[in-house]
Amino acid sequence: MLQQANYVDTARKFTVYELFIFLAEAALGQWDGYRDGEKRMVACGLRPADHSTISKKAKEVPFSVFKQLLHLLIRKCNRSTRRRLRLPKEPLAVDSTTISAGHNRLPWAPSVKGEKSGIKLHVSLLTETGELHRVTESTGKQHDSTLCSAVTDSNFILVADRAYGKHKQFDAYMEQEQRQYFVIRLRNNTVLHEPVYRERKRPYEHTIEQDLTCQLGTKASLTRYRFRVVKLKDPQGNPVVLATNLHRPSAEKIAEIYRQRWQIEVFFRWIKQHLNVPKLFGKTPNAVYGQLYTALIVYVLLQYVYEQGNSQVHPSARLSFAEFDRLISLAALPPEWVVYLAHHLALP
Repeated sequence: MLQQANYVDTARKFTVYELFIFLAEAALGQWDGYRDGEKRMVACGLRPADHSTISKKAKEVPFSVFKQLLHLLIRKCNRSTRRRLRLPKEPLAVDSTTISAGHNRLPWAPSVKGEKSGIKLHVSLLTETGELHRVTESTGKQHDSTLCSAVTDSNFILVADRAYGKHKQFDAYMEQEQRQYFVIRLRNNTVLHEPVYRERKRPYEHTIEQDLTCQLGTKASLTRYRFRVVKLKDPQGNPVVLATNLHRPSAEKIAEIYRQRWQIEVFFRWIKQHLNVPKLFGKTPNAVYGQLYTALIVYVLLQYVYEQGNSQVHPSARLSFAEFDRLISLAALPPEWVVYLAHHLALP
């Protein structure tokens, strides 16, 4: 990976591998920065290094190395998903999260309003298992829809919010060699051209109100194809308008697919609370993105160990992912887990 990035590691004391371990420990232990890590690194088995050396190394190493490593681990660790919804494809939630910083801290990453600087992580997540699928990065000024193609996959059903509801893109999904199926929320004021209501033999369940097909947009931006639109209410009674090119599932099933999008919000909340993601150590793109991609690597490995272990330990010792994360950080896992980890991961 270093060769592909055209980087030659000439260090003897603090190598790229040691930088990776440092950043991984910093994410898991929620360290405050390079100075704080300098005090803690020896206890984690790393050779001592000055914080300025660590900072210089993080600035030098291309973050593409950590990005490539993340996607390699995703391919190796992800299991085939279970087909709970009994659909031909699995739902894949797509969204982004913004990590903000002071205006002068990241001058190369201005925000839209210009008051703060910040960067974005664009993520796709398998909603049934919480497994990362694809990740890419941008500055905070980049609109989500422009990088949607970098994280989508036509082998799955794209599930996304209003930021991804570009009508012309819906036409493009229909014309791909392998059609991209989707369930995407529309703006409430979207124009529905020549709606035709779908026949139904029984009343709608839950909060479903309408199920129809139509073209989307005004005359100037009208879609070439007709799409299915399902209207419903959210738990607070607010209208939700969903567009999809899935025609066989019921309206209730379409709504259920969209509700699974909430899993990506849970994922963003978890990494920000548990992997130190909002606290950026460095100021350069390599330092910032290298830290964030390493934090995501820690998530992938934690989830892999959890999924494998939870299927092997006795049912009485099974945990939720939140419980597993809390107990492993406290070194207080149940005995069944300790035995499993020692046997399967060769841990001391």
